[in-house]
Amino acid sequence: MKLYFSPGACSLSPHIVANELGLALTLVKVNLQNKTTEDGKDFTQINPNGFVPVLELDDGRILTEGVAIVQYLAELKPEKNLAQKAGTFERAVVQEWLNYIATELHKSFGPLFNAASSDSDKKAAKEKISNRLALVEKSLAEKPFIAASSFTVADAYLFTILGWCNYAQIDLSNYPYITKYIKEIAERDSVKKALADEAK
Repeated sequence: MKLYFSPGACSLSPHIVANELGLALTLVKVNLQNKTTEDGKDFTQINPNGFVPVLELDDGRILTEGVAIVQYLAELKPEKNLAQKAGTFERAVVQEWLNYIATELHKSFGPLFNAASSDSDKKAAKEKISNRLALVEKSLAEKPFIAASSFTVADAYLFTILGWCNYAQIDLSNYPYITKYIKEIAERDSVKKALADEAK
């Protein structure tokens, strides 16, 4: 399988999940500004949306959207329990958090990464993100992982998005549980390996 990624992007999430599962990936770096792969191919021929991550299966089929990709990967090795058992309430909780992270956190960073955004737009985005983080902080005060009592695909995604706070100059000093969570997830071998591979 191939994972099309860009350093610092949300493609880090499926990369971490694959490492947790012990799945071998061929990594293909994408330049998101000019929409080309590292070997010069037109990335929009692979994903017309021009976004990462993209997972290319060995038979050539393409899967886009990080939330779909991490759940697909988790199902390849269900015994690892990274998405909880399909059809259970626990699985629905993982999906609930994946959706919250995607729609309430991930999307809220858009104005902060857009050079055309005004200062007021950026200020409003930061306030919105801070408000959304309050729910994350509350949940992490009750358990060490976001969706279950053990690491799931939702943690890979949340860790990835929380990593953007430093870049976007969002102060996390009022979120002690989030701060602790980031430090602890960063110590996982799967995370260290993904970050090291993407830094090459």
